[in-house]
Amino acid sequence: MATTTTVPHCLYQLGGTAAPESTRMQTAIFCKKKSSKTAFEETKQGFVDYDRGQHDVSDRLSGLRKDDIPGRYRVRVAGDRFQRDWTVSEVVDQVLALTPRDDIDGLLNRWVGRFARKNFPYLIRELTQRGSIEHCIAVFRWMKNQKNYCARNDIYNMMIRLHARHNRTDQARGLFFEMQEWRCKPDAETYNALINAHGRAGQWRWAMNIMDDMLRAAIPPSRSTYNNLINACGSSGNWKEALNVCKKMTDNGVGPDLVTHNIVLSAFKSGAQYSKALSYFELMKGTHIRPDTTTLNIIIHCLVKLQQYDKAIDIFNSMRRNKSDCRPDVVTFTSIIHLYSTCGQVENCVAAFNMMLAEGLKPNTISYNSLIGAYAARGMDKEALAVFNEIKQNGFWPDIVSYTSLLNAYGRSQKPQKAREIFAMIKKNRLKPNIVTYNALIDAYGSNGLLAEAIEILREMEQDGIYPNVVSICTLLAACGRCSQKVKIDTILSAAEMRGIKLNTVAYNSAIGAYMNVGKYDRAVGLYKSMRKKNIKPDSVTYTVLISGCCNMSKYSEALVFMEEMMHLRLTLSKEVYSSAICAYSKLGQVIEAESTFNLMKSSGCYPDVVAYTAMLDAYNAGENWEKAYALFEEMEVNGIKLDTIACAALMRAFNKGGQPGRVLSLAESMREKDIPFSDTIYFEMVSACSILHDWRTAVDIMKYIEPSLPVISSGCLNLFLKFLGKSGKIETMLKLFYKMLASGADINLNTYSVILKTLLSSGNWRKYLEVLQWMEDSGIQPSNEMYHDISSYSHRCVGAENAAVVKERLESVKGKSRERISPSQSRESAALSSPLFSN
Repeated sequence: MATTTTVPHCLYQLGGTAAPESTRMQTAIFCKKKSSKTAFEETKQGFVDYDRGQHDVSDRLSGLRKDDIPGRYRVRVAGDRFQRDWTVSEVVDQVLALTPRDDIDGLLNRWVGRFARKNFPYLIRELTQRGSIEHCIAVFRWMKNQKNYCARNDIYNMMIRLHARHNRTDQARGLFFEMQEWRCKPDAETYNALINAHGRAGQWRWAMNIMDDMLRAAIPPSRSTYNNLINACGSSGNWKEALNVCKKMTDNGVGPDLVTHNIVLSAFKSGAQYSKALSYFELMKGTHIRPDTTTLNIIIHCLVKLQQYDKAIDIFNSMRRNKSDCRPDVVTFTSIIHLYSTCGQVENCVAAFNMMLAEGLKPNTISYNSLIGAYAARGMDKEALAVFNEIKQNGFWPDIVSYTSLLNAYGRSQKPQKAREIFAMIKKNRLKPNIVTYNALIDAYGSNGLLAEAIEILREMEQDGIYPNVVSICTLLAACGRCSQKVKIDTILSAAEMRGIKLNTVAYNSAIGAYMNVGKYDRAVGLYKSMRKKNIKPDSVTYTVLISGCCNMSKYSEALVFMEEMMHLRLTLSKEVYSSAICAYSKLGQVIEAESTFNLMKSSGCYPDVVAYTAMLDAYNAGENWEKAYALFEEMEVNGIKLDTIACAALMRAFNKGGQPGRVLSLAESMREKDIPFSDTIYFEMVSACSILHDWRTAVDIMKYIEPSLPVISSGCLNLFLKFLGKSGKIETMLKLFYKMLASGADINLNTYSVILKTLLSSGNWRKYLEVLQWMEDSGIQPSNEMYHDISSYSHRCVGAENAAVVKERLESVKGKSRERISPSQSRESAALSSPLFSN
């Protein structure tokens, strides 16, 4: 703003000279200095690129410029062509464009605004907001060397807060003492920043001591002070101390606000006190303080941990409906993705992720990691890799969690070599694998039966200075169980003891399960007793492993004893435990007890699945309660229980033994419609049903389905099929099936040939009988004496003298070849038994 003033003519005369005519009416222009308030007002600067779809809005700060600095400095820089009249924001841009090793001092010495000390706090504020700590340190060091620098509290407070954000607690504490050397008295903001620094580092006791120093300095704590102190205690997991500070805050007349409540809730979350967090949230509602997005994010997290998924989804849906109050943010959607991942609902994880994009939110690395983790849990390595690549495409850098999740995806998809490649990529990208990464790699090898490689990873882990934990031991123990390596189980337990790793309940469960898998019942029970002796409380999984293992080893009485202990401890019985107990009662012939357990299962709210129903069907079959078996089948249909192969086999057995073979064939037809695979037992029951019904046509149709599976069907089932076809008079069909059995390499034994020979002899086909005997010799199966006896007796009775001679000659030929394959003692025994049959 310019003002014009007229200079009187007489002033020139005082100097002794006359004023020239041209200057008699001279004007002088004076510039009024711009107000400091105007110079430090922030202005918005926008950038829009319609072609690329990019936009940016930033706050720009001018600061004091060349015209605002004292005159002596303006004269000093006026003739220097290297001096630049930059704004504060332009200086910050110039500094950040350099690396910390570049000449930052030289750049700042070219800035004209350095002569106005009022620019310094705003320069530091702009730099600290951008978060570049190395640049801030360099600028702060340069600033202290300036002659016009004056130490200020606000500058030190900003620097302490910056060091706190970067977890540099010692440097923050050093600045606290340095500011006092520069005769800056710490204020409430200084103490708040220092408490925050120690809270971020988990040093809550230091934070408490700083609070005491603050009180000794007669500086009254503010609400921010208490909030920082509560956060320091809560972030360290010390939720009890956080509550004490909150109580002290209320006693001192400082009422908690929404930030305080959120910090307390976060303290409960960090201390794994999820139920207490929900109770506190209910109390918070009574204070008429409206929760915000952060509050509800914490509550959703706690509900997910407590497996109250429906309530978490309800809160999420209410947030979406009431967007004006608590709009879901990236953290909200990430928690929902984790929720669906925990439930194994990958499709819903993808839907939540796409919903986040549709809301205009930009996913962060944690969001991507949650989605990768969801795919990894299901072994969907291709989808996990696609999301991993998407992280890079969207301008983020994958962190160690991203790589670990992708490694886990390859491990779950049975690709341990690919998992190893990801592990090598981690080191190549200069990331440090943590214990979770090593455990995932151990699991990748161990879950695929590569126990030696898994143990080698454990050694490599120790060489890299990362010591195994109880999760590493659990992973190896589970691998030993899969590989049936009993000796390795003992070795791993000894290694854990030598390293001072104390086994927890999960570790004991893994070890007990490993021993059960290798059939070492005594060792498993010994571990269980050791667990109880060391006051390590067994959980539902412990008893489930013991009961299931006992049933697998036919130790049904022991399984029931463990179930009684489980009920005595009032542990929740799982479906597997109920099913195992029903199976145990069934095998022991205690049908009433099995039925009682089944009813208890239903009354306790644990709805039976197909395994439980199958166990109950076996119990009814064992007790020959066919009517109850039929009723149970109808109950399964009403409850919508999807049948599997084992359940269908149990039902077919009940139908056959209960005199309803027609329902077996109807059930088989239903199995085909529902694509339920047929097993050896299913075919056996179907053939039995055809035999009872004398339905050879259906049996011939069954043969078409059996043909592709001939090599894997048991000889007992095939023998029954051959016998039924023979009894039905379908000799050609029987022989056709027998030829196909020979061609497919199916299991053919002495009983199979016995069925064929008896059928041929009953039909009078003695020539084919002799031919089959020859086949037996050629295949290396020694015919029994009964077979020779049967054909010899038949030849004497039914074929006439001439044909009997032919039979005798052929038998001698077959037996002669047989003697060449057996020992002399066996030959003498065979001759002694068969000679009377061929004597005249």
